[in-house]
Amino acid sequence: MSIFAIGDLHLSFSSDKPMDIFGAEWTNHSERLKEEWVSAIGSDDTVIIVGDISWALKLPDAMPDIKWIHDLPGKKVLIRGNHDLWWNSIGKLNSLYEDILFLQNTHYQTEGVAICGSRGWITDPDDPEFTESDERIYRRELIRMEMSLKSAAGNTEGDIIVAIHFPPASKNNKPTDFTDLFERYGVKKVVYGHLHGEDAYKKGITGEYNGIDYDLVSLDYLNCKPLRIWN
Repeated sequence: MSIFAIGDLHLSFSSDKPMDIFGAEWTNHSERLKEEWVSAIGSDDTVIIVGDISWALKLPDAMPDIKWIHDLPGKKVLIRGNHDLWWNSIGKLNSLYEDILFLQNTHYQTEGVAICGSRGWITDPDDPEFTESDERIYRRELIRMEMSLKSAAGNTEGDIIVAIHFPPASKNNKPTDFTDLFERYGVKKVVYGHLHGEDAYKKGITGEYNGIDYDLVSLDYLNCKPLRIWN
C-alpha cells in the first residue's frame, strides 16, 4: 500500500471551462492525469487530493467530476480548496461513494498512518490583501485543523500526514500558527497545493523544516503525475 498526493485538479466535466488558457501545462490535463493515475496507482493505494477539485458552484454540477474521481483506482481522501464552492454538507458528501472520504474535522486512518487536514487560508497578516474577513477564516481553519489533528492524536500508533490546500508557511518560509500546530502534534509530512506558475512555486515551502517534510503537489507543478509520498 502506498499513499500519493496531488491537488488542484480543476475539473469541469459539466461545463466548458478549459484550463489551457492558463498555460500549456494544463493542456488535456484531465486525460494526462488519468493516464498517470491508472499506470501508478492500485486499488490498495490511497490518493490525497488537496483541494480545488471542481469548478462547479453547486453539488449537482460537481457530480460528474466526483464520479470521474470515483472511477479511478484507489481510496481517495479529499480536502476543500478555495474554489470548491459546491462543498456543502459533509454528511451528504460522505454518503456519495465508499472509496471517497471528504475530510473535515476528523482524520482518515490507513495502515498505521493518520491523514489529517483542512483547507487552510492566507497565512501572512502582512499581505496587503489580508483583511478582517481573512482573519476570521484563517482562525476558523486553524480550529478545524486542530480538530482533525486531535481526532488522530492517541488513536494511531503510526505517523501523521497533513493535507492543506493553502501553503502553510508565510513568505520566506516564515513559521505560522499552522506550522507551529504541525510541530506540536508531531506531524511527519505536509502536502499542499494552490500555487501555480514558476514564480509562485518558488514561494512554497519544500523539503524538511523543523523535522517535518513539506511537498507542493499542485497538478501543474507535478506535470499531472500524482506524487508518491508514503510507502
